[in-house]
Amino acid sequence: MRLGEVERLRGELSEFVADVFASLPRWDQRRWGGCYLRGLMLDGRRKSIQPMAERLPDGNMQALQQFVNQSPWDPLPVRRRIAERLSEAIAPEVWVVDDVSFPKCGTASVGVARQYCGALGKRANCQVAVSVHAATDTASCPLEWELFLPEEWNSDDRRRRLAGVPDGIGHVSKTRLALGLLDRLAMQGLGVPVIVADAGYGRSVSFRLALEERGWSYVMAVDSKEVARPAAAEPYQPAYGGLGPPTLPRYRGPAQPLTTFITSDTPFEQVTWRQGSKGRMTSHFAVIEVRPSGKEACRTAQGQAGGRNRWSGVLPLRTLLVEQPEDADEPSGYWMTNLPASTPITDLVRWAKMRWRIEHDYRELKHGLGMDHFEGRTWRGWHHHVTLVTAAQAFLTLRRLDPKAHTPA
Repeated sequence: MRLGEVERLRGELSEFVADVFASLPRWDQRRWGGCYLRGLMLDGRRKSIQPMAERLPDGNMQALQQFVNQSPWDPLPVRRRIAERLSEAIAPEVWVVDDVSFPKCGTASVGVARQYCGALGKRANCQVAVSVHAATDTASCPLEWELFLPEEWNSDDRRRRLAGVPDGIGHVSKTRLALGLLDRLAMQGLGVPVIVADAGYGRSVSFRLALEERGWSYVMAVDSKEVARPAAAEPYQPAYGGLGPPTLPRYRGPAQPLTTFITSDTPFEQVTWRQGSKGRMTSHFAVIEVRPSGKEACRTAQGQAGGRNRWSGVLPLRTLLVEQPEDADEPSGYWMTNLPASTPITDLVRWAKMRWRIEHDYRELKHGLGMDHFEGRTWRGWHHHVTLVTAAQAFLTLRRLDPKAHTPA
């Protein structure tokens, strides 16, 4: 946005800042929060503090630097208020769990390590953050964030001290970070919609089971190599030989990869899930009931039965959604869900595909609002910057949803 456009929004932005930054104890903190948001929305190649301060009429590099990197305000209440406002405005059909990477050159920035970097498509030096987004077919916005801390940071006391990593914060898997974010949002009283994610999260059976334990529905992309059994498969009880512990129920054959459940007789049907810029988004899908049968699934089924000796051997049914484009020789995607197979296939497809909506978020957050332009190195600074970028996108999203407003893209 040009300077004149940003300046014309100052009144509306001030009202927004007064609301979402109400938890900040001092008026000057709220003032610099509004200034930072204007700097993020203003056109410019770099959205780090110095160039933003130079572009703003009231910019002050030292004040903005102190506000973002040193000021001890808590970003969680700010994100909590953003989540409340955006959830009401968007009325999300799904929450999307994902992660995003930020390539880095040095090793001092908090959480940086050589790891898989989605932004580059390979292992590289980067930071990674886990996020949860509210989404519909037409709108989306991040609700929560957490920085992933690689295992090597657990024992590097010097780097932790220089980056200001709080005591008690250590390496936690991305799926556990995601569960923590989801729990935090649910504890706010926000209604939990269907949870969707790519195979990076969907392949974790323990993650899916944790969602089920909380009573939440999900549609998760999974690897075609995941093993399962047919819905009609039944375990049998082998005869006891008279020696050793009693025999346990078992299935007669080994579990098979999901690919083996697709045959020439599988009933695929054409589904259109939305109208895209290049036409209708259409493909062919099938819904099949299966019994996920990996080690984690079996272990959990035994635990829920009260122990392996009490388990009937029956694995629970789950619904498998499979996509096979018309011109393809084999399926291009698999999704597992705990929703019943009677759920309308159009709904399952829409929710599964809605995960891609957040690519719009990342494009705006990174390229439009400078999420990956932050040059600070500390835990506090990173969380402050990400919260401020989220606030800027939330403000723009609310204006796009307001029929009386017009905000340039």
